[in-house]
Parts: sequence; structure tokens; C-alpha cells
Amino acid sequence: MRILVVGGSGLIGAHVVDVLRERGHEVSTVARTARPGIDHVLDVESASVEELRPLLAGCDGVVYAARTDEQRPLRKPIHPAFHRDIVAPVARLFTAARQEGLRRGVIMGSYYTYFDRLHPQWRLTARHTYIRCRVEQAREARAAAGPDLPVAVLELPFVFGRVGDRLPNWAGPLDRWARSRTPLLVPVGGSAAASACSVAEVTVDALEQASGADIPVADENLTWHDMIARIAEAVGRGRRVGRLPAGVARAALRSGGALQALGRKESGVNLTHLGDLLLAELFIELTTGRSLDAALRETFPDTASPHDRVPPTR
Repeated sequence: MRILVVGGSGLIGAHVVDVLRERGHEVSTVARTARPGIDHVLDVESASVEELRPLLAGCDGVVYAARTDEQRPLRKPIHPAFHRDIVAPVARLFTAARQEGLRRGVIMGSYYTYFDRLHPQWRLTARHTYIRCRVEQAREARAAAGPDLPVAVLELPFVFGRVGDRLPNWAGPLDRWARSRTPLLVPVGGSAAASACSVAEVTVDALEQASGADIPVADENLTWHDMIARIAEAVGRGRRVGRLPAGVARAALRSGGALQALGRKESGVNLTHLGDLLLAELFIELTTGRSLDAALRETFPDTASPHDRVPPTR
């Protein structure tokens, strides 16, 4: 196959390129900035259908691996901005892909859409604009693609890994926290997690099978306690992780939401309701069952001096 990877310089996109080539497929890449290995420089988020069609000409499939920051606070109402960034570009991309006769596609989505289907009583799309737009993204992309272009949506949790200087957008704050002397206190709850390598393999499987399914992806399910303890161990500061009372976590998040509201701002994942997600066990059936240790070490390398390094304590 010949596959176009949108966001081919990013953490997931670069791994997808590697797996495609390992399996004998031809790859072309597009990103908004010039980097080694990028064939086309184009801001796909603002590109028209007419600008996208030449990139897709002669391709069999396309992968959309551009990332977004769901926690950036924006001035209300925030739905138009999130729709413009998350939904509209994918609808235009798959309109162009349909017009060029492509027969398979994959979107990197969020596991929040999985939990929205599983727990409608959580009202995730009503409470969180980011989740609403992820649901709209899948629906509008498939509508644009039509019946002859199946589009798989990978529902991704925390993804660990590294490509050069590219890291998950949430890794920096966790890295600084794990290396600091601030107490490591976490609430109950936890999340599924996966490595970028595993995500890439599932992506290429979906392309080869021309899947149109919603596909949750996970290597491990981790409590917050286990995740933070393993990150601290990876950076060489394996300190004890303590328990943050659930009430304190909820109050802190609600205070953050109230402060945003005073400034007439809101995040894609609304802080006022984030406690309900943070304190839940957002676990899914494991895709691979692989250990995340190697991906954790890539994301959070051990740069502690011998003086700072302490034995792991869980």
C-alpha cells in the first residue's frame, strides 16, 4: 500500500511511518513544519479540500495523527475553536480522500469516546467540549469518507514514548513533578496506557484490514499511584507516593474551574467536572498486555545524579 501520514513527524506519526515501512508499505508524510523525513509541509488544519487532494493522489490510505491540546483554556464559547481544530480538518481530509478514491483510513482519537459509549450517564459530551468534538470528529469524518472508505478510530489513552525531542504533550509537567522535591500525592483512580510503538502496530493492522471500527488501545491499566511511582523510578527518584484525599482533589479542580469561569474561559476537558474522570478507573481491555517499562524509560529518562538517585519505593 501507499499511505499518507498526516502528522508524520509527531510521536505517534513517526512510529506509524516506521511500522509501515517495516511491513513493506510505501509512505509519504505531511506536517505543518519542515523536519527531517517530512515530504510535504502544509498546515492540514487550515488546508482546503483542493489543497489536500494532490497529497492524496495515488494513495491507498491515510492516517490522521495530528495532535491537539485539550487542556488549553480558551475564551467562551470554546466549541467553535475546538470544532475548527479537531473536527473540520478531518472532515476536509476525508472528503479529499474520498474524491481521490482512497479505500482505508485511520484517525488517532481519544479513549474518552469509548467511555462516552460505555457510560452515557456520565454525560461526557455535555460536560466536556473536547470529548464532544472527538465524537463529532469520528462522525463527520465517516460521513465525509462515505461507504467505500472505511475509517478506523483508535481510542487512545495516555501514550508513552519518544521520537527525538517529540514527547507526549502532558509529559513535561509530570517529569518536572517526579524530579522535584514536591510530595508525590495522588488520588484514587487510574487510566489505561499504551506505548507509541503499540499504537503504531494497531494502526497498521487497521489499515491492512481496511477496518472501520472504533478500536480502544491499551498495553497496561495503571492506578495513578502505580503510574507516578514508576515514573519516579524511571527518572531515578523512586520516592514513596502518598494518597491525596478524593475530596481535596475534587475541591482543587473545582476551584480551578471557578477561576477559569471568572475569566470567562474554559478548558476542553472542563476542570469543574474533571474530578469525576480523575477519580475513576478509566481501564479498558488490554490490546497487547505488554509491559510499559521501556516506553516509560524513553519518556522519562534517568538523568539524576548519583547523589539524588534513590532506591525505588512503592
